[in-house]
Amino acid sequence: MHEKIIELETKFAFQEDLLTDLNSAVAQQQRQIGELIRELAMIKLQMAVLIEGEMKQALGGHDEHEVPPHY
Repeated sequence: MHEKIIELETKFAFQEDLLTDLNSAVAQQQRQIGELIRELAMIKLQMAVLIEGEMKQALGGHDEHEVPPHY
């Protein structure tokens, strides 16, 4: 009976360590996901700006900050 208790305590300790490790991994992944979401939002904004510029150029429009050619 004593051996069985020791075995269960050992397994329990291992499970606690595993749970701590998994919790750390999940927390790290959550941070990484947050960073990736922010980076993706920045890329989307940059793409929107580029697309808007391309559309203006394709339609012959001029950028409001563009210097006229005679300058």
